[in-house]
Amino acid sequence: MKHIYSNEQMRRADAATIAAGTPSLVLMERAGMALAEAVSDAMRANGANDALFVCGGGNNGGDGFVAARLLQERGVEVAVLCLAKKFSADCEAVRAKYRGEVLGRIPRRRYGVIVDCLFGTGLTRPIEGENAALVDFVNNCGAYVIACDLPSGLLEGGIAGDPCVKADETVTMGLRKQSLLLADGDDCAGKITVAEIGISPVDAGAEVWEDADVKALFPKRRSNSHKGTYGTASILAGGTYSGAAFLAAGACLKSGAGYTKLCVTEELFPYAIGRLPAVVLRPFQAIDGDILASDSIAIGMGTGISERLYAYLVELLGVYTGTLILDADALNAIATYGVEVLKSKACRVIVTPHPKEFSRLTGKSVAEILRNAVEEARAFASEYALTVLLKNNHTIITDGTRLAINPTGSPALAKGGSGDVLSGLLAGICARKISPFEAGCGACYLLGRAGEIVARKMGEYSPDSTDVIAALPEAICSLS
Repeated sequence: MKHIYSNEQMRRADAATIAAGTPSLVLMERAGMALAEAVSDAMRANGANDALFVCGGGNNGGDGFVAARLLQERGVEVAVLCLAKKFSADCEAVRAKYRGEVLGRIPRRRYGVIVDCLFGTGLTRPIEGENAALVDFVNNCGAYVIACDLPSGLLEGGIAGDPCVKADETVTMGLRKQSLLLADGDDCAGKITVAEIGISPVDAGAEVWEDADVKALFPKRRSNSHKGTYGTASILAGGTYSGAAFLAAGACLKSGAGYTKLCVTEELFPYAIGRLPAVVLRPFQAIDGDILASDSIAIGMGTGISERLYAYLVELLGVYTGTLILDADALNAIATYGVEVLKSKACRVIVTPHPKEFSRLTGKSVAEILRNAVEEARAFASEYALTVLLKNNHTIITDGTRLAINPTGSPALAKGGSGDVLSGLLAGICARKISPFEAGCGACYLLGRAGEIVARKMGEYSPDSTDVIAALPEAICSLS
């Protein structure tokens, strides 16, 4: 398991390291050395003969001046482009040591490698003026682009300002940043290298699960076991949209649950007969002992929004004692008729909203949520004592105390039905009495891995959710 940190957490770690006795100039020299090595490697890999460092006046620019100096001392042809008028004390100190060419205007000459050293973690607003022109130059120069620490313009939470550097590679200093993984981070950062420069975290970062962590949720099965050993998952879905029920149940069948029960409306029931022979098919009706005996329940996929559904949820929350997964229209019904019901529950609850559904639940705009997605998810989980899976290209999982950001996935999953697959997979894992947080981490990881598998085989445009379900066994078996 790895950990990643917010920009603010990184700033605190940096300050603590300096306060503990490591001079800031020493950290800058280390960062510049790591950056110089990455530039040297990139020049060799791309057949480049020269490099241009685009530097600001802050410490990110200082890292660039150090790297340029070190490369020049090795005989590498480098130049620095810097339009800054003011400099931090450390940047001024290392700038004075650099003896090479400093350009005061955007050059017409083409360079093999461009190094973005304009802004680091301190940027809190979109880039403007002449610095925006520098970002446009970097993005349109046709060279291999390396970003120092963060692509300039990438804000907290991975939101790309306008403009923002689109790097081929990012060398991030000390600790890996959450903004490189969240939202636009993937599209802006390129290949990510973490340079160890002697900074230790002072805050608990977000967990990033790896194969071994997920594999622990799927231990070797005992020979002396039976279907009852692995729990019962019930999928209460379908009605307005019939496909959602079959996708969720199909994914649940691949999850390892002992029983998968599919409960659909009376209208849908005749069409469900024989569709998935391995499920136990039941009508979606009043709450009874059979439903309450389920180890996990996933509800809301394709059901439509109604007061009737909300009343059913209110009753279920009050009497059910297993793990309840609320998705899609279950979330929309709660947002419409009263979110406070989430505080009156006898069961463990997982909610799986995408940003628009989370906007309805919280009353905040999607833009507000995405700007601070980690803390918004954590706050909601804490207030309502439940686990949140805030879905996006890299889903945030939190129970209010623990926090994880899922590293797997593919744009192939950007299609209707992916959320239904996730809910069914999650229900099946929860049926084995795995904690909601850990089940959420495992389900998101496997869905993402399955998306990667189908993208490799079919490309990112063609796969649909049935292809993703078919890839789940390979995803589980791929865990090393």
